[in-house]
Amino acid sequence: MTGNASQSGHLRTVGAFAGMGSGLTKVAVGHGFDTIKTRLQCSPPGTYHGAIDVLTKILRNEGVLALYKGATPPAVGWAAIDSLLLGSLHNYRLFLIRHGMTEPTRGTEAPRLTLLAHGIAGLCAGFTSTLIATPVELLKVKLQLQSQRSVTDRQFKGPIDCARQIIRTQGILGLWSGFTGSLAFRSNFFWMFLSFEAFMRGFSRLAGTPYEISTGSANFVSGGLGAFAFWGMAIPADNIKNRMMAHPYPLPYAQLLTSAIVTRPSFFLTARQIYSRDGISGFFRGLGPCLLRAFPVNACAFFVYEGSMRVLGAEKTRH
Repeated sequence: MTGNASQSGHLRTVGAFAGMGSGLTKVAVGHGFDTIKTRLQCSPPGTYHGAIDVLTKILRNEGVLALYKGATPPAVGWAAIDSLLLGSLHNYRLFLIRHGMTEPTRGTEAPRLTLLAHGIAGLCAGFTSTLIATPVELLKVKLQLQSQRSVTDRQFKGPIDCARQIIRTQGILGLWSGFTGSLAFRSNFFWMFLSFEAFMRGFSRLAGTPYEISTGSANFVSGGLGAFAFWGMAIPADNIKNRMMAHPYPLPYAQLLTSAIVTRPSFFLTARQIYSRDGISGFFRGLGPCLLRAFPVNACAFFVYEGSMRVLGAEKTRH
């Protein structure tokens, strides 16, 4: 009995450890792309004329390291966020297995989660991680939008100074500005994990053929392709979330308490403003950098996560 309890506890925690590696991988591979995306989404009309223009102006005016502005919060926080996201994902999968959302595996008849169950587990994991993800993303967005080359010319000298100014101006709850946008954005992990599993099953059918690939390679490719499904669905909510978090940009963050700053824009008000200014296309701003970033970042992240799960001996939710 003691052995079973110990094994159960092990299975509940390995997802969290694997998630830490995944989160750090995302920052290392993808933060520069994310900075370009955020500038495109939140800057006033006419500031930039596409992703290449953003990249050119950043490199010319701010230097190559400017692509990694705001990297400290996700470098520290993304390990915790993905630890919570992927750790809870693993536990939601186990929960759904115990409660019968399974189907027989072709060939062996062993039970495995249905595709819908994988999506539901991703949805619940996305919601679970929102509480930690929101302040990390808020600090990242505000730091990424500072275009001054010299640190002394920037309003926020770093993530701690940024957090201090937010709390002084808006109170501690100001760190959760854009929470509803973040919740809407992270609900799209439904599509990420559903499509990842669908691709994994597709690759498994190649076993015994000349096109068979290793499990690690299938993880890598499925993670990259699943990211395309995720961003195709998530980019409108990402635009709304980032503009909520950027408020009151391009105006400077006020040093004094004013109603214009304390009042946080709502999800629907921000969506209405995007539509009135840019039409439907405004919700898809930054999609190009997202797609360029999506495959390498998520392919690497899934490769690290799934590989770690195998090494750690976690219970499998597919056969």
